[in-house]
Amino acid sequence: MHTLPDLSYAYDALGDYISGDIMKLHHDKHHQGYVDKLNKALEGSEYQSSDLGTLLTDLDTLPAGLQTAVRNNGGGHYNHTLFWQWMSPDGGGEPTGDVADLINTKYGSFQNFVDEFTTQSLGVFGSGWCWLMPDASITTSPNQDSPLMSGGPEPLLGLDVWEHAYYLDYKNKRDDYVAAWWNVVNWDYVAERYRTLS
Repeated sequence: MHTLPDLSYAYDALGDYISGDIMKLHHDKHHQGYVDKLNKALEGSEYQSSDLGTLLTDLDTLPAGLQTAVRNNGGGHYNHTLFWQWMSPDGGGEPTGDVADLINTKYGSFQNFVDEFTTQSLGVFGSGWCWLMPDASITTSPNQDSPLMSGGPEPLLGLDVWEHAYYLDYKNKRDDYVAAWWNVVNWDYVAERYRTLS
């Protein structure tokens, strides 16, 4: 049985950048919905107790009748579970240490990285995600797809660019949302993931 993780901060802790209203809707309704639908799809199957990461990595080996539900709802659960941790009331600024070195080596500067990540985030057609991978590459995926589904490693950082992530605050202005999001990025968590994944 998969469960909705608690936030490690209050709904309104991200202040003017991402409002309490959007966080409550996003976490309590959208993410809870993915969890509920995933559990319903897996109920009574041999996959009911399977690890979420394994389900996504082995998506193509699942019964055809489960694949779409796991892709959409399992992907939504996995992505959002990480997304909440990629943000912090104490976030923003620039990374330090190994993550800073990784980014500067690949992009020349942190600002160049931000510009490229922002460009790719704004280029996602419709709904999807933008990812920073452990090799410092930037990639995107549609809907609730995860890099795990295509045989890739776990991402270091990801940004939800579905309209449900920002519409209450920013209406249709995804560019304003992405610009604001940099102020809450939890670089400490990114560094922790880099140490684990590299």
